Amino acid sequence: MVASSLKLQELIQEIREAKTQAQEREVIQKECAHIRASFRDGDPLHRHRQLAKLLYAHMLGYPAHFGQMECLKLIASPRFTDKRVGYLGAMLLLDERQDAHLLITNSIKNDLSQGIEAVQGLALCTLSAMGSAEMCRDLAREVEKLLLQPSAYVRKKAVLTAVHMIRKVPELSDIFLPPCAQLLHERHHGILLGTVTLITELCERSPAALKHFRKVVPQLVHTLRTLVMTGCSTEHSVSGVSDPFLQVATNTDTSRNAGSAVLFETVLTIMDIRSAAGLRVLAVNILGRFLLNSDRNIRYVALMSLLKLVQSDHSAVQRHRPTVVECLREPDASLSRRALELSLALVNSSNVRTMTQELQGFLESCPPDLRADCASGILLAAERFAPTKRWHIYTILRVLTTAGSYVRDEAVANLIQLIGGAQELHAYSVRRLYSALAEDISQQPLVQVAAWCIGEYGDLLLEGTCEETEPLQVEEDVVLTLLERVLQSHMSLPATRGYALTALMKLSTRLHGDNKIVGLSLLWGGLFLPCRILEVKGRADGQSQSRTTLWPSRICQVMSIYGSCQDVELQQRAVEYNALFRKYDHLRAAVLEKMPLVERGGPQVNEEAKESKEVAQLSEAAPVPTETQASKLLDLLDLLDGPSENTQHPPPLDPTPGDTLIHLLDLPCAPLPSGGDVTHFICQAAVPKPHCVLCPTSYVQSFQLQLQAPSGDTVPAQGGLPMTQLLRILNPNKAPLRLKLRLTYDHFGQSVQEIFEVNNLPVETWQ
Repeated sequence: MVASSLKLQELIQEIREAKTQAQEREVIQKECAHIRASFRDGDPLHRHRQLAKLLYAHMLGYPAHFGQMECLKLIASPRFTDKRVGYLGAMLLLDERQDAHLLITNSIKNDLSQGIEAVQGLALCTLSAMGSAEMCRDLAREVEKLLLQPSAYVRKKAVLTAVHMIRKVPELSDIFLPPCAQLLHERHHGILLGTVTLITELCERSPAALKHFRKVVPQLVHTLRTLVMTGCSTEHSVSGVSDPFLQVATNTDTSRNAGSAVLFETVLTIMDIRSAAGLRVLAVNILGRFLLNSDRNIRYVALMSLLKLVQSDHSAVQRHRPTVVECLREPDASLSRRALELSLALVNSSNVRTMTQELQGFLESCPPDLRADCASGILLAAERFAPTKRWHIYTILRVLTTAGSYVRDEAVANLIQLIGGAQELHAYSVRRLYSALAEDISQQPLVQVAAWCIGEYGDLLLEGTCEETEPLQVEEDVVLTLLERVLQSHMSLPATRGYALTALMKLSTRLHGDNKIVGLSLLWGGLFLPCRILEVKGRADGQSQSRTTLWPSRICQVMSIYGSCQDVELQQRAVEYNALFRKYDHLRAAVLEKMPLVERGGPQVNEEAKESKEVAQLSEAAPVPTETQASKLLDLLDLLDGPSENTQHPPPLDPTPGDTLIHLLDLPCAPLPSGGDVTHFICQAAVPKPHCVLCPTSYVQSFQLQLQAPSGDTVPAQGGLPMTQLLRILNPNKAPLRLKLRLTYDHFGQSVQEIFEVNNLPVETWQ
């Protein structure tokens, strides 16, 4: 035996003291190695201790299959301490899917034949927990004998084992019919309850048993009347509680676990039978008293039960809100997590301010594994029940400041959308965010929102007038320096640097100053860059005032540096912004205009609804296409080929698949052999990016391309109208239009794909 092996209590303490899961695995693996070595040495004195530690590791989810044979050895041992651990291991490690479970049949048979009640109880518990059909057939007679044993303890366990046997092997019903009639006269309430359960199982599985027990219905009714009328008996107590099966909520001693269990069962009964409102309030109040119990397990049960009831009885659970909030400070992680879930479920429009304040206080001190859930819950509650937009923005900013990187990514987009849709709060938001960013640039979600807001509303930040905040004088140089700090910080993520680059680019149009570049130098990122501009203005008192303006040349230099960044996304963005500076400076102000106001959850939904309505109106108003209409439609398609006097129109009827594809935009398709339908026809369109390096917002994103659903996906080989599909293009800048099309279809079972570029569209179609 390995001498350094731990005791069970020491192992539990080491596992609980493990800070990470890796440390826990290390402790478990080390101890399992000691257990294996002890099993190999065959130490009979400490085998049950080693198996107990292995069972604890098994309960934590670690493999313990190598202890199965040790369970058999302990069950066969004459010592009770060995049998107790051996039977426990058999119930946990063995089941009927493994052949090894049959090896304990003889041991169980021998133990059932002994006169020791404790050993017989262990064998019966194991048989009722993992006994297979084969074991039940072999041991049914032994269990039948124990049903009439003098010991009430053994009889009760034998009845429960008989219930398991009937469920496994219904053919054994005839064996247990005679003892049931005698067991109905039992005074022990536990045995009586088990007997009624056994009779119920027999009647459900055997018509003969149902016929047999119809004769004892009067006796069952008499027994039920006796239980109700006589009340509790001190002869039948469980943990000091008399007759817990007959207790009610009004006279139960809650100082003991058995009494609390009775009350909890009462609560479950009230909820399951859909009782009256008064009883449901009583059940909620019982659970509220459980929250004040010193036992953590009882408090956990109460929190879980209230969480299930909060949807159906919200007002009743709401009365216990202060107690639930107090449970947030529980040192036990499982309790604080359940209290957090219940607290979030209790938030409504009337208490959102108070509950949010409590939850934000908990967020500041909660364990790291709860911060993400707590932050998300506060953000969702604020979004649902925010009394004002200003309060909503303030709450999100506080969460971003407190939770930091634990905030999920969607919170950034939601706050940006919220700020963008609240025009009256733009100045308030940008000042709050600037102040928070100046204090701490390590919280990435906060930095991203602040950089976006400063880029969009930097002019409002410099104005220095906002009624809702204290006066704040901000210089342009300080704003640019702060964004440069974000770019240089090693804590900034690539996405954060992207926000900062875009903010600097937008500030080049928000700030006002001299645009001349003077050859002074600025130390930025370890490089001396010629970007400062010195402007001297006279004053009335004869003195001079100097001011340094760092834009737009300073911003241009930053873009030049990031043009060689290792991050591809940042490099592309910087190169495009630099090109916008140098080649298309006349478009810079228009390209970098402020984002339009966005209504939360509105634009996309409203646009889709509008388009659906238009399509529905068109489909209702449009008659069935005739020969003339089909011919006109083909004429419209041929307009995309450019004006030509010798344009040949296809015949309106009986178009072949090859002819239809050829005349579609006059694409250079190879003619298809006639005789087969063109199926699964799919058309995809895109605006190709120009070869010159340019910001995507100035060309590609200036087009809005929408491809409507086609009239079908099959072009018939003979007869019928051609398939049509509407292409809508929004071109507000009147830029020359080019399209790239990809056609995919099946013909004679073969998949065909064609890619074309259309650049001969008539000028009148896009000017």
